[in-house]
Amino acid sequence: MPPGLSFSSASGNGTLTTEVTAAGAAAQQVVDQATEAGQKAMDQVAKSTQETVDKTANQASETFSGFGKKLGLLK
Repeated sequence: MPPGLSFSSASGNGTLTTEVTAAGAAAQQVVDQATEAGQKAMDQVAKSTQETVDKTANQASETFSGFGKKLGLLK
């Protein structure tokens, strides 16, 4: 039996179950925190990517506008 998991009496008055339940709850909390951290990281990547796309689109628009003005197509 792993350390920390033991029956306190022959009838096993729930100590093992309580400890397993507590360990499961702690493991679930770790999973939840990791999931939340991963989601925040993905949100940041998406935001950063969108900002980069927006900046690139604006630069391209300004560049083509400049060409249009030089060619007399735009005022």
